Amino acid sequence: MNDIDDIVAQLKQKRDELRVQMHLATRELQDKWHELEEQAEDFVAQARVDETRGGISDALRKLGDELKDGYDRLLQAMKNIQD
Repeated sequence: MNDIDDIVAQLKQKRDELRVQMHLATRELQDKWHELEEQAEDFVAQARVDETRGGISDALRKLGDELKDGYDRLLQAMKNIQD
């Protein structure tokens, strides 16, 4: 598996975890979720284009890391709500 596949797989896992719990979220968290979902879809599409060109750019890799961090923050916020 290459860099882009790893990043996409990690994003998918985080998205799936959150999708199951999103009905319990506050409106603010739901809004952030929708924002991250749009960004993630754009990221995956752009990453696939970059991959066909021979690699993923540093900027795109950074965006992937920021998206993962955003999903991690949402997961933590959801855990805080449930506690």
